[in-house]
Order: sequence, then C-alpha cells, then structure tokens
Amino acid sequence: MTNVVKVITMPSVAASSSKPVPKPAVRVEHPGMEAMRMFLRNPAAIAGMAMLLVVLVVAIAGPWLYPADPFEIKAAPLTPPFSEDAWLGSDYLGRDVLTALIYGGRATLLVGAVAALLSVLIGITLGALAGYYGGKVDAALMKLTEFFQVLPALLFAMVVVTLFSPTLVTVTLAIGIVSWTGTARLTRAEFMKYRGLEFVRAERAIGASDARIIWKVILPNALPPLVVSATLAIGAAILFEAGLSFLGLGDPNQMSWGLMIGSSRQYVLSCWWAVAFPGAAIFITVLAVSLIGDGLNDALNPKLRER
Repeated sequence: MTNVVKVITMPSVAASSSKPVPKPAVRVEHPGMEAMRMFLRNPAAIAGMAMLLVVLVVAIAGPWLYPADPFEIKAAPLTPPFSEDAWLGSDYLGRDVLTALIYGGRATLLVGAVAALLSVLIGITLGALAGYYGGKVDAALMKLTEFFQVLPALLFAMVVVTLFSPTLVTVTLAIGIVSWTGTARLTRAEFMKYRGLEFVRAERAIGASDARIIWKVILPNALPPLVVSATLAIGAAILFEAGLSFLGLGDPNQMSWGLMIGSSRQYVLSCWWAVAFPGAAIFITVLAVSLIGDGLNDALNPKLRER
C-alpha cells in the first residue's frame, strides 16, 4: 500500500494580494504659507513688525486721541521735557514736541511709502522691459539707468524741489524719480534669468502676448526679491525725506520729523530734545523696516531657509 503525501503550498503574499499597497500621501506645503511660517519664526522680523505697528498706530490714531495744532505755541520756548505744559518739551518757538512728533509721523510715513512705491513701479517697469526684450531695448534702458545712477541723487532732488516749490507732492516725486535704479537692475537680472526657461517658452508657443508673459508669467516668479527691495526702499525714502527737510527743502506747511530736526538744528545744545525725539522716531521706523526686510529676505529666499 502506497502512502500518498499531499504537499500544500502556501500562496505568497504578493500573489494573494491583487491590490497594490498604497503609498503614504506626501503633504506639500504652499510656498506662501511656508514663507509666512519662516517669517513668523524670525524674532527680529517680529520685533520689527511690532515696532512698525506702534509707529503706525501713533501716526494714524494719535491726532484723534491727542487733537492739537503742531504749529501752535503751547509753552515757553526751550521748555525741557516732562514739564506740565509740554510733556516732551518745546522747541525754540514754544511748539509742543510731542504734538509735532505725532503729527509729523503722518507726513514722513506717507512720503516714504508713496515715494518707495513710485520708485519700485518705475524700476520694475524699466527693468522688466530691459530684461525681457534684451538687445537694443536693454542697451537703451540701461544707459538711462546708468545716467540716473551716476547722478547725485540728493543734488538732483534738491533741484527738482527748488524748481517746483517744496511741497509733499514735489518731495515725493523727487525721491521716487532718483531712487529707482537699484530696483531696475534687480528686475532686469530676474527677467533675464526666467525668460529662457521652459514655462516661458511654452507660453510663447501657445501664442501668449508679451504683456501677458511679462506681467502674469515672469513677474510673479520674480517677485520675492522685489518685495524685499520694495520694503527696504521705504526706509531709504524716509531717510531721504528727512535729509531734504533738514536742509530746509521740505514742505513748511506740513510738520514732519525731518522738519523738526532741521528747524531746531541751531539749538541742538540748548534744546537737544527737539532734535533727539524726532531723530529717535526716524531711527526706530527705519530699523523696523530694515528688520522686516531682512525677515522677508530669509523667508522668501529658498537658499536661506535652511540656515
């Protein structure tokens, strides 16, 4: 009698499973959210945001909370700080330094922001055209940029303000006209880097116009360094306005921090507070903008995120 041995083979796991094993999903974070997260992790940038927020709140809400005329004589001339009539003292005419500081912030910040916006618009427009088209267009626009770059910016702004009378509008235009060259060169470099890439050539292949490629395809990809440049331009414009006002070329009918320093510069030894307080306000504002700009640079630059 023959014994029959049955061999039972177990099916392999791969054979028994007809469905593929699903791979774990990889969560991709949006670049904007990643940049915001990196910015919020920067203590210096957060400090700059807090400082700038305080300055903005004081400049915007201060006149409603502390209604007064910054040119009104409220105390005896050269009254020291922490006096009953003038908490931060008075200048050589008897004007309240605190009132002038609150109201002067509006004009200074407005001129700085609008002048920076104007310079960025001019710089981005000319730099985009030069970097995208190249050739003769690039050569002509870069010659124009070099002309304004070698021109003494402060001297040219002084000539413009003197010719068209010193008002907030002329001061803003003068600052914007002379301070766009750096943004133009940066924009040109970014456009030259992107114009030959595949996604730009694909847009050309499907018949997209040059205007669409410049403003809707390349510019959004080139924005991160331009945003940083625009932020730093605000601080430069504030310093520029303060310099013009210090030289007596600011709007005499609008109180500003530069006008406060310029009008009291002859009395700096006997009335130091009339110069020190607006100078400190300019320093804090420019420092805050610079910290924000550095934070944006770290957050928007992929090469710096792993530091």
